[in-house]
Amino acid sequence: MQVKITNKSKHDLPKYETTGSSGMDIRANIDEAVSLKSMQRSLIKTGLFLEMDPSIECQIRPRSGLALKKGLTVLNTPGTVDADYRGEVGVIVINLSEEEVIIEDGERIAQMVFCPVQKVTLTEFTELTDSARGAGGFGSTGVK
Repeated sequence: MQVKITNKSKHDLPKYETTGSSGMDIRANIDEAVSLKSMQRSLIKTGLFLEMDPSIECQIRPRSGLALKKGLTVLNTPGTVDADYRGEVGVIVINLSEEEVIIEDGERIAQMVFCPVQKVTLTEFTELTDSARGAGGFGSTGVK
């Protein structure tokens, strides 16, 4: 499936790094480095603009290596870029480490994964069918 992209950044287009990759790394497109103290967050611009078929969405997800090595993650993960959004893709990054972290221009800060979107019709009912689980949630099935 084709996705149209406008690249107004100083960097190459995102690409799959390996044949088995589900996501493409996206880079910070910033004029100067961004310093994040512990628990501080910032919107990092990418210079990327997308146009895609309404049957898909673009999810912005954390990079595992960045999370492990620097404690950086995407705050609203997965972030959704809707098919009808035409603005610049931005990434809300948060520093979960205890140390200050610097984000440099061109640094790979997140990955984008394209996923199908299933539209549904909601039908209102006054009661729902019982199930074995019922209303149990948040650990109700145990931890071991």
